[in-house]
Amino acid sequence: MSDLLLRHDLEGVATLTLNRPAAYNALSLELIQALSAELDAIATDRSVRVVVVRGAGKGFSAGHDLRQMHQSQDAAFCRQTFTRCSQMMQQIVNLPQPVIAQVHGVATAAGCQLVASCDLAVASDESRFATPGVNIGLFCSTPMVALSRTVVPKHAMEMLLLGDLVDAQRAAEIGLVNWVVASDELESYTGRLAEKVASKSRQTLTLGKAAFYRQLNQPLPEAYDQCSALMSHNMQLSDACEGIDAFLQKRAPRWSHGEE
Repeated sequence: MSDLLLRHDLEGVATLTLNRPAAYNALSLELIQALSAELDAIATDRSVRVVVVRGAGKGFSAGHDLRQMHQSQDAAFCRQTFTRCSQMMQQIVNLPQPVIAQVHGVATAAGCQLVASCDLAVASDESRFATPGVNIGLFCSTPMVALSRTVVPKHAMEMLLLGDLVDAQRAAEIGLVNWVVASDELESYTGRLAEKVASKSRQTLTLGKAAFYRQLNQPLPEAYDQCSALMSHNMQLSDACEGIDAFLQKRAPRWSHGEE
């Protein structure tokens, strides 16, 4: 693994740390590729039931590495960077395991996009969010894709058109993050949350996450038809049978995670 990205696994939780602290974890092409490769590995790692993404140093991520792209003066390199970043964001959405963003400091531009792409997000009360490209003549078009699918359109446009920093409480109010906690509690709170998710059936989490994103933009009748069929299928799976037995017998379930 590249030194740009650190991975630590513990009891079903894989923690990925963006490790460019001197650059506020700016998403260089190399860091994007490292993160993409690790997501590929995690997707088939049956020991991992939840992923946490965090940043080293003073902030989560300042977004794309504009210095790298500007210095290249190469349109093909810029296109490659944006394309690979967009593919990596989609990997997070399509990953079988739930992904939690643990946010401190700033999460701006593609850093904000990364938060919006994760399934859940915990932010410290000192964290700040922005899509500030408009301030330098570069509209945050790719961050807009994830942002507009996470918060309602007028709040997304507010961030995109003004380019202002949004504090953690406002980010929670508009649905960009789920929880805001004190800075000294961020790691422990996220850890407890990850442990709680990891305690569920991997088989069920994988099925449910995929279904959530699949039905999200479907017409209502189609979504209900598809999810009704899915629940019928789910009822026949081993962990659902075990979970229902455990519920009726008033005991803790013993998950097989679909590996029986």
